[in-house]
Amino acid sequence: MTYKVGRCLLRHHLTKNRMTQQELAEHIGLSKQTVSRYVNNSHVMSYQTALNIARVLKCQMEDLYEIRE
Repeated sequence: MTYKVGRCLLRHHLTKNRMTQQELAEHIGLSKQTVSRYVNNSHVMSYQTALNIARVLKCQMEDLYEIRE
């Protein structure tokens, strides 16, 4: 069985952590526009970016996206 990456759940995790897109961008050294692209599902983040975001938001990388079968 293979899995596919679904919708990005970054908006949920930002809200849960009471953090703005701008604050996250500053923490990980990306532009707010790049973070916005992830939040709006127009780009899929790289493994490295997902790892850094997960560490900042204190979650697992797998928590950042819906996983579909």
